[in-house]
Amino acid sequence: MQQAAVVDLTSPLALDSARLSLKVHIPMANSIISATARAFDATLWTQDADFKNMKGVRYIKKKA
Repeated sequence: MQQAAVVDLTSPLALDSARLSLKVHIPMANSIISATARAFDATLWTQDADFKNMKGVRYIKKKA
């Protein structure tokens, strides 16, 4: 978390997010997260199954 940065949700980023949401059928909030990671060439680490099998994502299944 020490390497984190807060970025603005710009119009181009919002439009990319909307397109991604429609294309892969994920909630808009998740598409904003994914599109932001892609825009900054960052790897997204998550346990959210919505991101499973997406490019640039490291998905780790939750333990029961």
